[in-house]
Amino acid sequence: MSSLCARVRRVGLFGGTHGNELSGVLLVRHWEQDGAEIQRPGVEVKPFLTNPRAVERCTRYIDCDLNRVFDPEILGRPVVEDIPYEVRRAQEINHIFGPKGSDDAYDLIFDLHNTTSNMGGTIILENSRDDFTIQMVHYIKNALAPEPCPVLLIEHPSLKYATTRSVAKHPVGKYQI
Repeated sequence: MSSLCARVRRVGLFGGTHGNELSGVLLVRHWEQDGAEIQRPGVEVKPFLTNPRAVERCTRYIDCDLNRVFDPEILGRPVVEDIPYEVRRAQEINHIFGPKGSDDAYDLIFDLHNTTSNMGGTIILENSRDDFTIQMVHYIKNALAPEPCPVLLIEHPSLKYATTRSVAKHPVGKYQI
């Protein structure tokens, strides 16, 4: 495990991908004010408000769902004035935390969401073959025991994920009610 941890140097903590999901927004704002609880030696941890315009309006998104526009074709579009706000924001996020699929991308992104479903605190994974995230989830589940922490795997063999967190080498979603 220590050799895997040695590779994790940069972590993004995202809140506000959907502007009406306020738990992640409140956490990001808290960590921006005082990040002492998330800082660790040798690791850069960056709290980041992903969709500030939608947060300001307390709406899911402005023009399109930010959590669906991180595919290479959209990220590679020219930056022009009339593209949808979330597409432009995805390109900015990819520039800061990526580029997606590159060695320079952030090692890990936690994307914090809310849901009205009765899921409790649930971790969302997109890849069952990512040894790092599997070990991390195992650690989190043990640390939270006896509290339940379900894991939802949304893996599909031919699907290329276009989620906000997919910019990272190891994407993780966290949903809470």
